[in-house]
Amino acid sequence: MLRSMTAFARQERPSAWGTITWELRSVNHRYLETSFRLPEALRGLETLARERVNSALSRGKVECALKLQTAGAALTAITLNHALVERLLDIAAELEHMTGPGTGLRLADILRWPGVINEAEPDLDEIRSAILDGLDAALAELIATREREGQRTAEMLQQRCTAMRLQVARVRVRRPEVLARWREKLLGRLADIAVDADPGRLEQELALVAQRLDVEEELDRLDTHLDEIESVLGRAEPVGRRLDFLMQELNREANTLSSKSADADTTRAAVELKVLIEQMREQIQNIE
Repeated sequence: MLRSMTAFARQERPSAWGTITWELRSVNHRYLETSFRLPEALRGLETLARERVNSALSRGKVECALKLQTAGAALTAITLNHALVERLLDIAAELEHMTGPGTGLRLADILRWPGVINEAEPDLDEIRSAILDGLDAALAELIATREREGQRTAEMLQQRCTAMRLQVARVRVRRPEVLARWREKLLGRLADIAVDADPGRLEQELALVAQRLDVEEELDRLDTHLDEIESVLGRAEPVGRRLDFLMQELNREANTLSSKSADADTTRAAVELKVLIEQMREQIQNIE
């Protein structure tokens, strides 16, 4: 199944110590490029989170943001350095004794003193599972969104393939008529100049003209590439690069068909083929 590279997913999960919110955004990119925005206290989880994303996706520029809103029990415990506070109060008392009353430390001064308030490091083992489970759920949502968009793209590509087959069939049906018209045209010119042409030489010239105008090989290759595209659309693996290569091959055959065109209808068919190929190419740029 095709996957688009453009998608958004959001997963929010409450817990005893807060609410976890993962937001994932992805856009098209030649390779897989991931970036993370995590709370400073949770930066240690980035390696594990990146491994999860890299194993789930193969292409796209993916932005992953984790938000943690603490509630009730805070993520980091706050403790008071009793020994330091007692030492500061002793020093303040000595200074007040030396300088007079009213010059002691205020409560705000003590709380601002470096080292008085200690914030314990979060217990990552306790919250790792919940955070990574939330990431897995967000990735599953992102992939599901990519697949829905990819399915719509696959339907569009199939429609364009059908339209291209119709153009190829029309050119193939008209080939005998085009060659017959050129034969009549060449014989008419010879008649106008009143030249008695050698029948053998005439057949040789007609064979050369037919060879120059022969597009059967190009039509066969167009059909082969379309067969391959339809086969690729049914694969479960990432196929964006393969489809992009097939677009190049289709465009090459369409250009050759146009250069060999000997009538207006074939030229119009070649132009229509190139329009359809360009429409497909634009959509394929967004396929994983």
